[in-house]
Amino acid sequence: MDRIHITGGAPLNGTIPISGAKNAALPLMIASLMTGETLELINVPRLADITALLRILGNHGVDQMVVGKRPGQTSETGQTIRLTASNIIDTTAPYDLVSTMRASFWVIAPLLARFGEAKVSLPGGCAIGTRPVDLLIMALQQLGAETEIDGGYVIAKTKKGLRGGQVSFPKVTVGGTHVALMAAALAYGTSVIENAAREPEVVDLAECLNKMGARIKGAGTPRIEIEGVARLGGARHEVLPDRIETGTYAMAVAMTGGDVILKDTRADLLHSALDILATTGTEITPVDGGIRVRRNGGGIAAVDVTTDPFPGFPTDLQAQFMALMTLAKGQSHIRETIFENRFMHVQELARLGAKIRLDGDMAIVEGVDRLRGAPVMATDLRASVSLVIAGLAAEGETQINRVYHLDRGFEALEAKLGRCGAQIERVRG
Repeated sequence: MDRIHITGGAPLNGTIPISGAKNAALPLMIASLMTGETLELINVPRLADITALLRILGNHGVDQMVVGKRPGQTSETGQTIRLTASNIIDTTAPYDLVSTMRASFWVIAPLLARFGEAKVSLPGGCAIGTRPVDLLIMALQQLGAETEIDGGYVIAKTKKGLRGGQVSFPKVTVGGTHVALMAAALAYGTSVIENAAREPEVVDLAECLNKMGARIKGAGTPRIEIEGVARLGGARHEVLPDRIETGTYAMAVAMTGGDVILKDTRADLLHSALDILATTGTEITPVDGGIRVRRNGGGIAAVDVTTDPFPGFPTDLQAQFMALMTLAKGQSHIRETIFENRFMHVQELARLGAKIRLDGDMAIVEGVDRLRGAPVMATDLRASVSLVIAGLAAEGETQINRVYHLDRGFEALEAKLGRCGAQIERVRG
């Protein structure tokens, strides 16, 4: 098993290109099942989750072509993938494939909407919480689907096609909103999604579906209206920049000090996180085509944070922000409101010398003068990269084990940080 070895203490200086967003690319790829024509996606990151979903789509019969590099492209500038679902051979998504990635459960919506049936394995739990699919199933039922659970599979059917309806979510759910959007786009009549997720990745999916011929209004607001159409066509769409990767590298600069341009990204995708980061004493400046992040060696101010659905502070940046707060001057409080059991990185940060105690859904972080390198174990994707950030700032050597989590969500992480002065390398297992 691969490990990452870091010798900490060096500030970061240079330029880091931001990849396409994994959390946008996955639902966009799944949307290829909604048409028999070709969907071309640009700026798709090279990640383990992308590879896993390509395998799942291939199991359904989706033809795939990964376009070769164009002049000026590198392994860090994303790839172009063409997906054609003209000959679907199977509407079943088996457990051995779905269990590798929760988002693959979303294939239930386009399969049901286009073919009138789908059989998709329940994804089960995961390290950071159960994340049940009951709201996703509810959304399909409110659009006229008949569903049952048998042998660990959700079996969904519709005799005469899905019907437009009102989908009212009792709480904000990104996965539920993705599923409802795709199902409603091919339903008969008009649908309304109330309490919809407002995340940029939801907007990106809606924009792509509209290019394919869907009629969706209001994406990015709590109320989305969809006028169903009989069929969708092909399209060409560029995946939006990864706001979580952007925030992660911004926090790395804030923790280590230095001056870095994050290029090919957009500040409007994570205003809340950048505003909070600025209050820690980090200078955040929009520049042409990106963001400049700078901290000149001054102290890090302690700041309290509560995770919330967009446009609030992202849960996917909570672990990274906690790493930053371990070196802040004073005490900070970090409340996690989205996922239970998302504080597993606390014990690993403590191995580096962090002082953190837990009280229910809150972590109380007492800033220390310095961290010291140590062997640590990654527990999930975001926890993994929080340990990288902490290791970059810690004195001495840090070894991060089980880094396959990082390969799910961060493209060319060692190369991007290494070019900015970080002493980081991958040790092959």
